[in-house]
Amino acid sequence: MPDLTKKVALITGANRGQGKVIAQHFDALGANVVVGARNLRDAIDVEETLENDALSIQLNVTDEDDWKYAIQKTVKTFGKIDILVNNAGIYLNKPFLETTLASYKKLIQTNQIGTFLGMQYVAKQMKVQLSGSIINTVSVSSFSPIHESSLYASTKAAVTTMSKAAAMELGDYGIRVNMVHPGGVNTGMFSDSNEGNEFYEQIPLKRIGQPMDIAQAVAFLASDESAYCTGTEIVVDGGMTLGTTDHK
Repeated sequence: MPDLTKKVALITGANRGQGKVIAQHFDALGANVVVGARNLRDAIDVEETLENDALSIQLNVTDEDDWKYAIQKTVKTFGKIDILVNNAGIYLNKPFLETTLASYKKLIQTNQIGTFLGMQYVAKQMKVQLSGSIINTVSVSSFSPIHESSLYASTKAAVTTMSKAAAMELGDYGIRVNMVHPGGVNTGMFSDSNEGNEFYEQIPLKRIGQPMDIAQAVAFLASDESAYCTGTEIVVDGGMTLGTTDHK
């Protein structure tokens, strides 16, 4: 099991679903977690569930001032930042011909630019430390687009390319940049959907992913167990992108 004892980890979108489970898993592994969320009250609610020293931050990932404050507050509180998990993101399932420019810009602003801002501001601090691990939660859509999500997929593909290019540049400073590509994750979206459940019964591992499945992969990339990994992509999709196993 990865050891994150005394590591300082900033996690975006940590107020619910996958991000909340990542925060709680990191805490269980010994990390000091900085809970980032658009709503400070939501962040505080998650912080109160953690055992180790933690910090709540109001963090809209599209806002440069929020990022500046988050880095300053984290370093002032803990003296460093060891890990960034760029988890915040938004999804859009809509036909290509019906997607508005405004919707596409919103996707780009959150999924793509929000990740860029986090990587850049955190990397500046990590460069001073000559160490750090950045993990971007991306999506299998970045290489295997889901029906009617072409513009969402394009933002995730951009994050993948940006992550790899940044890994090449930042390695000089001991900073690693890696990616986790979740498939379907049970954060409530499919809990009451027979159609969704039937689909996941046809993939190789016969179930939808759980937030902890993602959290464990992220923890590995955050820890020293992956010290020789950078630009790495871990697909956590139960084999979904391999195709279904329906024999009918």
